[in-house]
Amino acid sequence: MAEPAPACQVAPDAAAIEALARATLARIPAPFAEHLTNVVLVVEDYADDETLDDLGIEDPIELTGIYHGRPIGEKSSFDSGGMPDRIHLYRLPILWEWIETGVAIDALVHHVVVHEVGHHFGLSDDDMHALEAAAE
Repeated sequence: MAEPAPACQVAPDAAAIEALARATLARIPAPFAEHLTNVVLVVEDYADDETLDDLGIEDPIELTGIYHGRPIGEKSSFDSGGMPDRIHLYRLPILWEWIETGVAIDALVHHVVVHEVGHHFGLSDDDMHALEAAAE
């Protein structure tokens, strides 16, 4: 296991996590970036009970982020009136992982955002794990 984050570092607040997430989104390359312009970014301390129940997660510390919406490949011109696609980041689980792993907070937020963007493009968790493994 990596060294834990140094005790002298201050935990970022929701605005700082959002700024890191927006910096990641700004680096998404052009044909993909244009499909993210209407995706709403939300930073909360924890997922709500309904989200946790839907995913079968008992401990809210286990969920760092989630994509809510229909993947691009499933969208239709007949879709209307629904909620906008959203990427939710959960600050306290991200901070918990940061402390536990020692991974730099910007790298950790980047990883979670890219993962959720992958869901927006219709990739499954298995697809993303395979891509990450191939990139190592």
